[in-house]
Amino acid sequence: MRNHLPERLLVIATGLLIASSVEAYPIAGVEPWHRPQGAPKITEVHKDAAWYRHALHGIRPPYPASFRFLEDQGNWYTPFNRPGMLPPYDLRGWHTGR
Repeated sequence: MRNHLPERLLVIATGLLIASSVEAYPIAGVEPWHRPQGAPKITEVHKDAAWYRHALHGIRPPYPASFRFLEDQGNWYTPFNRPGMLPPYDLRGWHTGR
């Protein structure tokens, strides 16, 4: 059997050299209580009629008042406006084209 330790150490050392040569970029979210200086910020959320049509896919008007949360929805991840499970659990018809 061949000992692969020298190759593994070389890979690790190369990775460390590459990582140390990359310019430091602020990473938001590492310390949630502190926003790093220079971290990108979302300043505007564009929600046009097409965005609302997509977000309300499979829901018929009149829309219940509980859907007013969409007015406050920002550009963060939400599973609400993405296809979920396949039929028969696809109640909003994301996968069937309803």
